[in-house]
Amino acid sequence: MRKSYGDAIAEDLRFVVKSVVGEENFIDMTPNRSNNFCCGGGGGFLQSGYKNERLEYGRLKDEQIKATGADYCIAGCHNCHAQIHELSEHYGGNYPVVHLWTMICLSLGILGPNEREYLGDDLKEVNVFHPETAM
Repeated sequence: MRKSYGDAIAEDLRFVVKSVVGEENFIDMTPNRSNNFCCGGGGGFLQSGYKNERLEYGRLKDEQIKATGADYCIAGCHNCHAQIHELSEHYGGNYPVVHLWTMICLSLGILGPNEREYLGDDLKEVNVFHPETAM
């Protein structure tokens, strides 16, 4: 999608992310939009069995993410999420990777307690209703 639909779709997704996290919390990667680097997990590569090659290919993406200094990396698809999560662990970035849908649901207050596995400790309790403290 990054290359096939170009900057127009990238702008739409950037609008969604900025709306969800707040424009002041949005940190851009360089390069970005249709020139952004591929994570190396798509097109079946995640399931190909070539783990070492996949992780080496993804090194550039990991370095790009680390260079932002962002607290989180938001991934738009399952393959990117799985690959970037593994890159974070493999290369020691230890930055949380979250699905875009997770952040949308969190911003709407509809993310269930069992859907918070990849959130950092700072977001695990956001908008969670605790009946024992509601009095």
